[in-house]
Amino acid sequence: MSTQTTLAIKLGSEFVFNGARCAVTRVLDLDMVLLTDLLTGETHQANLAELQPVTKTTNNLDLNSIEESTWSSIQERFNVIKPLLDSAGRTREQVALRAKAFNLHTNTVYRWIKQYEESGVLTALSKQPRLDKGRARVHPEVEALIQTAIETEYLTGQRKSAQKVCIEVKRLCLTASLKPPHDNTIRSRIKQLAPQIKITKRQGKQAADEAYAPINSSFPNADSPLVVVEIDHTKLDIILVDDIHRRPIGRPWITVAIDVFSRMITGFYVSFDPPSALSTGLCIAHAIIAKESWLTKHEVNGTWPCWGLPKKIHLDNAKEFRGKMLQRACQQYGIDIEWRPVARPHFGGHIERAIGTLLTEIHTLSGTTFSNTIERKGYDSEDKATLTLSEFETWLTTFITDVYHQRKHASLGTSPLAKYKEGILGNHDRPGAGLPPKIIDETKLRLDFMPFEERTVQQYGVALDEIHYWHDVLRPWIGATVPNNPKVARKFIFRRDPRDISVIWFYDPELRTYFTIPYRDGSHPVLSIWELREAKRILKAEGKKHIDERMIFSAYARMRTIEQEAEGKTKAARRAQQRRSTNHGTRIQIPIKPLTTDLNMSNPIDEISNDIQPFDDLDDLS
Repeated sequence: MSTQTTLAIKLGSEFVFNGARCAVTRVLDLDMVLLTDLLTGETHQANLAELQPVTKTTNNLDLNSIEESTWSSIQERFNVIKPLLDSAGRTREQVALRAKAFNLHTNTVYRWIKQYEESGVLTALSKQPRLDKGRARVHPEVEALIQTAIETEYLTGQRKSAQKVCIEVKRLCLTASLKPPHDNTIRSRIKQLAPQIKITKRQGKQAADEAYAPINSSFPNADSPLVVVEIDHTKLDIILVDDIHRRPIGRPWITVAIDVFSRMITGFYVSFDPPSALSTGLCIAHAIIAKESWLTKHEVNGTWPCWGLPKKIHLDNAKEFRGKMLQRACQQYGIDIEWRPVARPHFGGHIERAIGTLLTEIHTLSGTTFSNTIERKGYDSEDKATLTLSEFETWLTTFITDVYHQRKHASLGTSPLAKYKEGILGNHDRPGAGLPPKIIDETKLRLDFMPFEERTVQQYGVALDEIHYWHDVLRPWIGATVPNNPKVARKFIFRRDPRDISVIWFYDPELRTYFTIPYRDGSHPVLSIWELREAKRILKAEGKKHIDERMIFSAYARMRTIEQEAEGKTKAARRAQQRRSTNHGTRIQIPIKPLTTDLNMSNPIDEISNDIQPFDDLDDLS
């Protein structure tokens, strides 16, 4: 049984609102719906942020725990059903032809479609354990009679009840001298029918189109929101200041995502670190997730009604877009990646123009470096700099929501927000695509787009870059070997946020959940991957050949002393301090059991496995 990953927001969708189970009866706007209480019949107007899923199950399977052979099998299943997904008026004949082409039973293809559309993720197509194991199976002739009765009695415009189908199955079985199945068996078959088929056969094609039919498109003809999203990086033309001394620390980088259909900016990520798998993943996650929390955090009163999974992401050929982690995460959520052809400047033009618009507006801010030295002549950018990173994020969010999305776009003839609204809700000439589904587990989504490492679990715990981590949840996996191969040590998936490596996330393959694992030595200070690399660089420059954890944190302490002495005097020191204050507040929170670390374990420094390598490249994740 697949688990629900997204919340579909359309007519008939059920949610919990103010503690009551309700159904959507009308979409009022991009962020408002009309609900009917299923118990009392009362009508409510609700903001989408107030809606909760009826069930809160989530898909906790780590993408990189899946074997390549299994992943290939999942992709093969998806390729079979892909042309049938989101298809207006999908017919049984189309499904049957697709099944025949791959030598499959039609019901098998319907089952895969149902699994994928209910969950919204690729891993729903993995082989599921049999839930009827040990039970007597329905006789093939009886099964055929059930399907006949469903076709002739249930899937018709008369809209007969399931009980009528049960009666008809019994009649057919008695006529054929066969033992009738239990009514629950027949009702189970009816429940397994694809919802689109039910509505089409019982209420007509128009009703099915209103409930399910999106506007389909393929790049470059993106004629619907979130069909194609373009992403790119640039270094911003502005000097920012630190939070403490408010003195210049340098120019930040930005990663931006834009919806090609409407030119709406769907998400961004700003930092002082160059483009990487992390910045790309965080930008994608920001684009997919609803923005209410972001707007509240930055105290912006505007609206930013952009969320949902894009059908295709259009990326540059840069290295940071090529990581295995990024590709598998996109596949998991049904996102196609299209690489921008080399030396084809007209590809990616929408994102480049959007970034150009942002840069033009930034040139009006204090501390701008303008676009070249000629424009900057006579202007002291560092002396004029006033904005911190957080303040710049607030300014940028305000500009996006209150200006860029609102003003007329020359190529569209209307504003991006109006175009987006038209694509979602429709107009007199064409129906809209409908509100995109919302992600239920935002933490899981962020983790899926974060870098990972594979490590064995030793008696001391686990070591990454000579830093040791321990928690009792690792104990059952100490010295574990590969199933059916006791001579090979088993490696486990650990995810690490490069901005804060004081904790890592361990994926338990049996419980299928994440646990946060802290430093084994809790006295160590929080640091980032960049600070770790700088400490190592200093040690190597000092001629140290065998670097251990004690030496790393000793070097880091010396680095901090130098920084503190230089604080307020050099940009490098202020930039380091800004990275620390910004990054250390961004850790993804996952609840864990109370820590009961064994402080009497032997010193593990000399036990480091030879296969443990530095986390040198965020993108080389294979």
